[in-house]
Amino acid sequence: MARFTTWLRVNSQHYLLQDAHVRMALKYGYPKPPVRGSFFWTRIFVPVYRVLPWGLRRPIMTAIPGSHRKAWATQMQPEGPAI
Repeated sequence: MARFTTWLRVNSQHYLLQDAHVRMALKYGYPKPPVRGSFFWTRIFVPVYRVLPWGLRRPIMTAIPGSHRKAWATQMQPEGPAI
């Protein structure tokens, strides 16, 4: 399962970054960089991801292991003076 979630995270990051490059180039008047990739990632995943509200994206990201920021470990309580 870890391999699948890693593959999913890596691919989604790659294609979302590629889309961001295209949008920034168009916004600032630069030539559009070439868009390469499978039909699913470029024509389905990226457009659907962009229209999803954050309230729906966040639970999806947290449900997939390894695709979200980990919380800090709980801090140990001191048992006495440090010295």
